[in-house]
Amino acid sequence: MSVWSRLLGSLVLSAFAASAGAQEDYPSRPIRYISPYAPGGSTTVIARLIGQQLTEAWGQQVVVDNRPGANTLIGMSIAAKARADGYTLVSMGAALAGNHWLAKAPYHVLKDFAPIATLSKYENVLVVPPSLPVKTVNDLIAMAKAKPAQVTFGTSSYGGPTHLLAELFNNTAHIQTLHVPYKGGGPAVIDLMGGHINFFFSNPVNVAAHIKNGQLRALAVTGESRNKTFPDVPTFAEVGLPAMRLTNWQGVGGPAGIPKPIVNKIAGEVKKLVEKPDTQHKLFLMGSEPYYNGPEQMAELLRSDIDKYGKIIKDAKIEQQ
Repeated sequence: MSVWSRLLGSLVLSAFAASAGAQEDYPSRPIRYISPYAPGGSTTVIARLIGQQLTEAWGQQVVVDNRPGANTLIGMSIAAKARADGYTLVSMGAALAGNHWLAKAPYHVLKDFAPIATLSKYENVLVVPPSLPVKTVNDLIAMAKAKPAQVTFGTSSYGGPTHLLAELFNNTAHIQTLHVPYKGGGPAVIDLMGGHINFFFSNPVNVAAHIKNGQLRALAVTGESRNKTFPDVPTFAEVGLPAMRLTNWQGVGGPAGIPKPIVNKIAGEVKKLVEKPDTQHKLFLMGSEPYYNGPEQMAELLRSDIDKYGKIIKDAKIEQQ
C-alpha cells in the first residue's frame, strides 16, 4: 500500500470517527428552531413546548426563531439550506402540503426536509367577530349570498389549512367570499377581533381564550365530533355540511440529511413530551390533541396530505402564486 493510500484511508477513518463522535455528543451547543410564521400563533406555541422539552432533557438552549413571510417560504428556505447536523430545526405541518402545489418554492417538500416527529393534531373552528350580525353558519352563508365577493375571510398562509377550509366552505355552501392572506394566525385573529375581516377558520389555540371571553364568536368546528374545548359549538356535519373536514397537525423537522441517530434522539424526546399528562392538558386547553408520529410515519402523513390538498386545490381552482 502506497503512502498516499494509507494517508487517504487514515483521513477517511478520522472523518468517520469525528462524525460519530459529534452524533454521540449531540447536542453540544444551542439549537435554532425556526418557525416560518409570525409570533403569537399556534406554531410558536408548539415550537416552545418542544424546545423546552429538549432544553430540559439535554441542558442546551433551544432558541425559537420566527421567520415569517412569503407564505412560509422564507423560514422554510432558511431551514432547507441549513447544515444537516441537528442544530437547525423547523416547524412542520399540513401547510407544507398546500405549498407543494401552490408555491414556487426554492425547495422540494419531500426531498429537502427530514420529518422528525409530530406533536399534535386539531380540527379548525369557524370564528367571527361579535360585531358581525350572524349567530350561525347558515346566517353567514345567507350574508355571503346576499353580498357576493364582499364578505372577507382571513388565512394564516396562502394554500394552508385555513385557506383551503375557507375555499372548501365556498364550494360546499355555494358562496363567493374574498380572501385576505396574513403571515400567521396571530395577525389574522387580531384583525378579526378588530372587525377588519369577517371570518376565519382558526386553529383552536389561537382563539380559545377569545371565544371564552366573548371577543370572538364560534359558529362551528370541523371534524367528526365536537371539540371538548368548545362543547357547545356544533360540528359542520350537525349544521348540514359534513364535507367540511380537514385534520391538521404540527410537528418538527429539519434539513434533509440529518444523521439518523440524531433524528431518532429528537423524536424520542418528542414522544416523551406527548406522553406527559401536563402536555396533554396544555394541548387540551388549546383545543388540540396529542398526536405522536415518528420520522417514517410523519413522512407518510405528509405524502398523504399532499394528495388530499391537491384535490381541494384543483376543485377550488386555486392558482399558483
